[in-house]
Amino acid sequence: MKQYLSWHLYWMALILVAACGHAPDQPGQGDDKAQAKEQEGEHTDEHKDEPEHEAVGKRVVLPADVVQAMGIRTAPARMARLREVIQLPGEVVADPDRMARLTSPIAGRIVQVDLHEGATVTVNEALAVLAIPELGRIGAAQAGAAAKAKAMRANANRLQELAGQGLAPKQEALAARADAEALEAEAAALAKQLRALGAGSPGETQARLVLRAPLAGTVVQRDAVLGTPVDTQHVLATIADLSEVWFLGRLFERDLDRIRVGAAVEVVLHAHPKAPFAGTVEAVASQVDPASRTVTARIRLHNRDNLLRLGLFGSAAVGTGEQEGPESLLVPRAAVTEINGKPAVFVRQADGDFELHPVTLGQAALGDIAVLSGLRAGEVVVVDGVFNLKSVLLRGSLAEED
Repeated sequence: MKQYLSWHLYWMALILVAACGHAPDQPGQGDDKAQAKEQEGEHTDEHKDEPEHEAVGKRVVLPADVVQAMGIRTAPARMARLREVIQLPGEVVADPDRMARLTSPIAGRIVQVDLHEGATVTVNEALAVLAIPELGRIGAAQAGAAAKAKAMRANANRLQELAGQGLAPKQEALAARADAEALEAEAAALAKQLRALGAGSPGETQARLVLRAPLAGTVVQRDAVLGTPVDTQHVLATIADLSEVWFLGRLFERDLDRIRVGAAVEVVLHAHPKAPFAGTVEAVASQVDPASRTVTARIRLHNRDNLLRLGLFGSAAVGTGEQEGPESLLVPRAAVTEINGKPAVFVRQADGDFELHPVTLGQAALGDIAVLSGLRAGEVVVVDGVFNLKSVLLRGSLAEED
């Protein structure tokens, strides 16, 4: 409770700080602030020949412990050449090792359905119930064999005792024991058959079979209608674990020798053009498609924020290990955000404050993006925690309006 109140008070303070544009100096920090401003002035003099930043006047001031709690991480803007990439069109598919089809091991009729397409299910969750007359027959036979085996075993024990006293022939006792063992074996075989079919406990004669989810995941396809007869080939549902998926890119044979397993990849989907997914080339197919003259490159992707859907089309930028074009000012793509529909980055100042810089962007490749204006080489930009800083800044803007 104390931690919650402390965090709540922090955020209230941050809103007020952002609204004012800067935090009041703490005792003993006046000299540090003055020194930081002098350093900023020196920094500006050092780059007086470079284009000046657009005046923003937006700063976010956070205590050091809050910066750490918000997971803020920074990286310097650097001069470098973008890595060369090859674009592979393709689509998102499920990993076959993370898929399962729900079928019945015996013919029957659907009497209950508890699954819906798009629903999330847990392993061993009951999804459908089938009425199976054959299951009832096997259950009855197993129960009868078990009862006969029990009676025969009791008779065999009695004859064995009498034979030991010389009151019954030993041959008769041996025959009774053999009959008991045969009936026990029959009952055990029928019980094993029931378990293989997924039925309940041996001895139950109800002709019902509950079909359960073989793995946890999402129902991506359903073909189960109440009252429908089904056989062992009928797929009632397809379940897929979509926490990780594949992107299958089509690689033209002329580029085959430029791609290596393990190469870095950035996948941009048509449905999420501003949210690229990072991955690596997991495998390259050994056979060329005779129709398209392409080879499939398999790329594993982590389903961040559950954005990936099976069948989504996009393009994979695969690094070749080479660099192209002239040097330019690069920052990680994660550093760029949008304020009022325009790109911007948060720059950490010498005094620890975070200042918003509108920027003009150039080309991008494999997680890096070129900055054409609004930033200088060596300036430190925020790459993790950008959303948190943006939230504080926007809250401060609302406070100013109020």
